[in-house]
Amino acid sequence: MIKTLFFFMLLLSCSVARAEPRGSGDLGVVIEREKGSIQIVNTSKGIALSRIEGLGDLSHVSVVFSHDQRYAYVFGRDGGLSKIDLLQDKLEKRLVQAGNSIGGAISQDGHWIAVANYTPGGVKIFSAQTLEQVADIPAVYGDGQLSKVVGLVDAPGERFVFCLFDAGEIWLADVKNPHEPKIQKFKNIGKEPYDALLTPDGRYYLAGLFGESGLAKLDLWQPQAGVERILPDYGKQDEKLPVYKMPHLQGWTISGELLFVPAVGEHEVLVIDKHSWRLIKRIPVAGQPVFVTARPDGRQVWVNFAMPDNNQVQVLDVKDLSVLKTLQPGKAILHMEFTPRGEAVWLAARDDDRVDIYDTETLQEIGHLSVDKPSGIFFSARANRLGL
Repeated sequence: MIKTLFFFMLLLSCSVARAEPRGSGDLGVVIEREKGSIQIVNTSKGIALSRIEGLGDLSHVSVVFSHDQRYAYVFGRDGGLSKIDLLQDKLEKRLVQAGNSIGGAISQDGHWIAVANYTPGGVKIFSAQTLEQVADIPAVYGDGQLSKVVGLVDAPGERFVFCLFDAGEIWLADVKNPHEPKIQKFKNIGKEPYDALLTPDGRYYLAGLFGESGLAKLDLWQPQAGVERILPDYGKQDEKLPVYKMPHLQGWTISGELLFVPAVGEHEVLVIDKHSWRLIKRIPVAGQPVFVTARPDGRQVWVNFAMPDNNQVQVLDVKDLSVLKTLQPGKAILHMEFTPRGEAVWLAARDDDRVDIYDTETLQEIGHLSVDKPSGIFFSARANRLGL
């Protein structure tokens, strides 16, 4: 009996010794949009660790992470909300909370998950720990109609901010008591806000308008001042042009005092002064930009494009506001994600079933992964950033 127990303990200790520790800050996920699966990846080693399947419709996806970077919350187009354990390589829980979802956010304290829904229109709030629903905020306007909700972000002060597409409104939800959210409504902000972003400092919420020119800006430091219209010449004049892929506003980026914006329908990146909100330069680029993403140190901005130019990526030099280099990494570059300190960038080449990894100093490829129809790439360092 003693020998048997000793042998069992020896086997257990050997198994533990062989187990490889895994740092949660080193992890991320890559979306396999057609299979309804994700790959968990290690961002330092540039390798895939596992695949999680059964996540539903991932044709449009966003992902947020828990404070400790252990869990990824995946928001699918079919209304699915999935909690992934990145350390145990498993789907901890999945539920379908609506008929059509457009994204989500996690609260500043990491306790609450909010999901934006097209059908039915509104926002639902869940416990990040259990995924138990704690609140339902119907996006009711007019004579009882429900609006699609877009542009949902987290904001300082345990708040969520979002737009009502059909109503032309911005709502600010205080969830310090998530069971009874306090809603502040800003009406008549402009026609058809289609997406929004939060500046990295958490101060300004900017909503793009599809139905008219300009943007709506809400200063979260003084929301009582109401919504201000800015960039009155941006957007509407481009609507007549063929737009092959509408850029998300979260494809905008800030580097220092400058805001870099993909021009809708144009082969340009717009450079805007963050304080005056005035256009200071138009940078000609290779196609219609989709994502305009700054390296973490702000020195470079990487740009990908809509078809037929989506086999290219251009690197902009922020110092000179010019194109530094044009790359042709693969077919249909859908998404880009920098490693936390920016020494590398990962590019999703959907039609090559591959993710390419580039050194951001040499601008040379340093690795790649085989991934089935990759689209979004999300690293766990996002847990430490507002508005993502």
